[in-house]
Amino acid sequence: MARYMKDEARKWVRETLVGAVNCTIPSFSNDLTRINEAAIRHDTRRAIEHGFVGSLAVSEVSITLPEYIDFMRIMKAEAGDDLVIVHHASWNTLEQNIEAVQLAEEAGAEFVLLSYPPAFYPESEDDIYDYTRAICDATTLAVMLFPMFLWGFNTRVHPSDIPTSVMRRLIDDCPNVAAIKAEGGFPSIQSVIECHRLFGDEVVISMPIEGELIPLSQVMPLQLSATSDHEYWGPLIPQVMQHLRSGEYDAATEVYWRMHPARKAKGMVAQQMHGGFFINRYVWKFQGWLQGYNGGPLRMPTQRIHDPQMNALRKGLIDAGLSPSMEPFRDFFIGRHPM
Repeated sequence: MARYMKDEARKWVRETLVGAVNCTIPSFSNDLTRINEAAIRHDTRRAIEHGFVGSLAVSEVSITLPEYIDFMRIMKAEAGDDLVIVHHASWNTLEQNIEAVQLAEEAGAEFVLLSYPPAFYPESEDDIYDYTRAICDATTLAVMLFPMFLWGFNTRVHPSDIPTSVMRRLIDDCPNVAAIKAEGGFPSIQSVIECHRLFGDEVVISMPIEGELIPLSQVMPLQLSATSDHEYWGPLIPQVMQHLRSGEYDAATEVYWRMHPARKAKGMVAQQMHGGFFINRYVWKFQGWLQGYNGGPLRMPTQRIHDPQMNALRKGLIDAGLSPSMEPFRDFFIGRHPM
């Protein structure tokens, strides 16, 4: 269970979530019939070794809810109090999301990344507010709001995806709204600046995109980068955030420019492979494998990753002076802990 009460959620997030939160994608047996406990434990340990303060238990893969809860329990059992387990509230309906968040709380999750189902079609600010509040009311866990273009709200409700008027109401009415993952209007930086200006004294503002995190943190305080595929960089994001917190901006800037070849390669792969308003989790799993995470197969239906993208992602890390795995690509599809 969470280490705080519902009305303590904001204080807990402010004090505890200082640093970066990566993503852990479920691993499966090689016949894809079961989750792979050894691989999940490996990835959890790797996140701790790399200095992350938390890890998102990704649900946007082909996994049943009971399997997902077991996946989260394994992460928590391996991590103990060394890593905050973040529930990915990305299920099919409001009812299923309420069930999932309550099960996640029992399984040891302490933080929630809010998402919206593909069939959710709000036509007003009230529709977004009502859905979001229902989730917040159903759990005692701290919740991170997530304005993002993926939801498709921008053409009907507001260009910022979730307008600040809605977030204002939710912060006022839901004591466990404790953070905002400010990607509204992506790729604009206006959302994170606006959220920091309006709400930064009340809730934690997260910038998950490292290419914006590093420069913006030099002019405005950003204590949290959650949640993102930071595992692609190994321990580098937690390290550069320490530079930023210490005011070592020259060191952070040097890291920023050193990362740039890999940043550009990653951006090109995203354009090629992230279609249908859905994030290609196979790409993310491969990015982690390059830094020693398990890798391994994902179930159908899933998007794919091909040799040109794998070559580009590995070369980007090499050009950035990092040391990615040089094992044959076929090993990625087996995983480091085959079962």
